[in-house]
Amino acid sequence: MALKNKWFTWGGVVAWMGLIFSFSAQPGSDSGALSGSIVESLLQMWHALFPAVSLEADTLHFIIRKGAHFTVYFILGLLVAHALSKSLQIDKKHVLVTIVICCLYAVSDELHQAYVPNRGPSAWDVLLDTTGSAVGTFIYAWVKRK
Repeated sequence: MALKNKWFTWGGVVAWMGLIFSFSAQPGSDSGALSGSIVESLLQMWHALFPAVSLEADTLHFIIRKGAHFTVYFILGLLVAHALSKSLQIDKKHVLVTIVICCLYAVSDELHQAYVPNRGPSAWDVLLDTTGSAVGTFIYAWVKRK
């Protein structure tokens, strides 16, 4: 793979990690306001589409926040798996290496949150993040084998 393509591929990984870091750097009040506005919009749509079916804001807020964890790390898993497969040619081993890289980043991300106002680290979030990255990695490996 050309050096330019390697830089571009790994640049995507670093940029995505930067995005995750920026979300984690938001104080709890800002993070809560962002997900709260999403919840409010979704609740309005829900009640318009399904007026007879109740949905609690707290439940939806939990789903949105945890879904975001899973999704951003799912994408990170795809990006890291792609970068490793293109730059190191370690096809069979890249699955485990990718998951380890993503898990270590999830741990560092949660430790970072310990220093952000009104935020804190969560082992459950590390588990969810790692699961998201593992699913992304396995899907990448499965598609690549076809």
